[in-house]
Amino acid sequence: MEVCVLGIGNVLWADEGFGVRAVEALHAAYSFPEAVELVDGGTQGLNLSTFVESARRLLVLDAIDFALPPGTVKILRDAEVPAWSKAKLSPHQTGFNDILAMAQLRGCAPETITVIGVQPVDLSDFGGSLRDEVRARLPEAVELAARELAGWGFQGVPRSPGEAVEPLGPTALAMDAYESGHPGADAACRFGDPRLIERLLAKESR
Repeated sequence: MEVCVLGIGNVLWADEGFGVRAVEALHAAYSFPEAVELVDGGTQGLNLSTFVESARRLLVLDAIDFALPPGTVKILRDAEVPAWSKAKLSPHQTGFNDILAMAQLRGCAPETITVIGVQPVDLSDFGGSLRDEVRARLPEAVELAARELAGWGFQGVPRSPGEAVEPLGPTALAMDAYESGHPGADAACRFGDPRLIERLLAKESR
């Protein structure tokens, strides 16, 4: 494909879902030429290599530990994006570095790559939502992405208010549905399976 816009992360782990929420917001705000494909990459891990290796230009939206103040947005381009590094580009189990390194080894890396990342606040709240500092950066990430695509020659067209948009991912995990439907911290354990935690605590107390 000519251009792939890839939002990655796990919406179930608070700020881990930033990339997915950002690509959803970009899709809701703009329509793009057919040459631009917007993808909810979720937590597909190495399966994302299909998108990476088939794109001439790649734009990635993600939560990234830059060791900066929470909510900070930063852009990395081309050589700034670490494919060969012990440090993970993102906090996901399969680092996006690994996918880029594999694409380079196979001679299928994108000609151009841009990463728009946000410094997360919390990645350990299972069932949690984006923290306020990170959520507030969604509009900025959307506009930065639209500007980057325009610079590549792919101008987005703002959608009309109330325009119906085909969702990129499962409707049950769309931000409004997810945030209105998941239980609060007072009703559900937010850091793991309580049954497992109870067994581990009982084992440690023996």
